[in-house]
Amino acid sequence: MGYHMQVVILCGGKGSRLGEVTENRIPKPMVTIGEQPILWHIMHSYARAGHNRFILCAGHLSWAIKEYFLNFHARNADLRLRTSCPDVEYLNEPTGMDWDVTIVETGAETQTAGRLARVMQYIEGDNFMLTYGDGVSDVDIGALTAFHEAHGRAITITGVVPPGRFGELALDGDVVTAMVEKPMVSDRYINGGFMVLRRGFVARFIPPQSDEVMLETAPMADAAAAGEMRVFRHQGFWQPMDTQRDWALLNDLWRQGKATW
Repeated sequence: MGYHMQVVILCGGKGSRLGEVTENRIPKPMVTIGEQPILWHIMHSYARAGHNRFILCAGHLSWAIKEYFLNFHARNADLRLRTSCPDVEYLNEPTGMDWDVTIVETGAETQTAGRLARVMQYIEGDNFMLTYGDGVSDVDIGALTAFHEAHGRAITITGVVPPGRFGELALDGDVVTAMVEKPMVSDRYINGGFMVLRRGFVARFIPPQSDEVMLETAPMADAAAAGEMRVFRHQGFWQPMDTQRDWALLNDLWRQGKATW
């Protein structure tokens, strides 16, 4: 599978906890770190690993994502034009970027399982990657996909050890046996995104009417209970952008040249 897998990114979030950073004007994945939206940073990390085919599950204020990519050349290159005609010449465009991007309208209020179900018509292979549009990491994508291919189960999630305000993974070796929602104290792994799924996961664990279903509840819990989930342990950098404090931290790292993602 390797370098031909598509990358699905959940981009429908509202980012309500980011407050004045979004002011309900842009979707959460379009909040900038440095001069580029966090979505660009996530995509860039996959592209460096050889994965440049993306499916974006757009929802809340989806036009902001479409507008960004429609104007991608104008944003990132010098340009020359004449006011008397519509032709534009792009100059000094960034090299090394050749991304295939599909943007799908998955509904403003659709939950994560429903968003995934709605984009399956654009998935071409038996395996694909899936992550959230609001977190960055230096996870080894090549090692992650090799691990997924080796174990043969329906889903691989990347396990990280952040502050204990998230749901935990109960593990038996590399087998995920249960998911525990938001424990009071945690020193164990949680789902950090950067997942790899087999197509059969969606057919088996996501119901036909899934717009109100969170991927992280019944579908993933059922997969864990069935022994179809494995965890790829990541001890390196991982940081979600849930709050204004997270956003400030990521921008500080970028500005200081310490962005390991």
